[in-house]
Amino acid sequence: MPDASKVNSMFARIASRYDLANRMLSFGIDRMWRNRLVDEVDYRSPKTVIDLATGSGDVAFALREGLPKETSIQGLDFCAPMVDEANRKQIALGRDDIQFGIGDILDLPLESEEADAITISFGYRNLEDRHKGLLEMKRVLKAESGHLFILEFSQPHPLYRPFYYFYLKYMLPALASIVTGDFAAYQYLSDSIESFPDRAGITQELETAGFRDIIAIPMALGSVALHIGKA
Repeated sequence: MPDASKVNSMFARIASRYDLANRMLSFGIDRMWRNRLVDEVDYRSPKTVIDLATGSGDVAFALREGLPKETSIQGLDFCAPMVDEANRKQIALGRDDIQFGIGDILDLPLESEEADAITISFGYRNLEDRHKGLLEMKRVLKAESGHLFILEFSQPHPLYRPFYYFYLKYMLPALASIVTGDFAAYQYLSDSIESFPDRAGITQELETAGFRDIIAIPMALGSVALHIGKA
């Protein structure tokens, strides 16, 4: 499992260039993934949504645009420089309808059964203890009706896998280092994706933590998946 202090330090280093790197490395497809997530959240009609590992706030802003205005949206991240970026973006957009703050998924500053929906996009993979994180998210979700949405990298279709991992291992870190100046951060990204479980593995982790009615939606030839589970 990743070391939390090293992950925090890594994101702090790349915070100011994080958005640019994401757009370039995903060839802009990350917007489509977020839109699918928002559609699935909207379908469940939550009144309170918590976006965890919110980073610079892209998912929180997409949720704000795609959900009814009366829906409460909060974004939490354990890396202060990333939260600073989210707040700067919100100010630049001239809005104040998302509450951004510091929050560690393994010890959330939230009441039990506080949220109708929790989203976490490309942050689940970085948890030091994924089972503990799932239990904490389940605690915060409303019993019986709350939903967890995990958008995360996955293991791609076998025919696509060799090309995908060539890109991850050799091209992605090199390209990212040009944008962010931090080769090591994106070498970690490559390594963490390669060793991450497939859809069946994450479904099993959700079931072990007590989530029900789990579905897994593959995207990008299976290299990304959206898992949805009911608390």
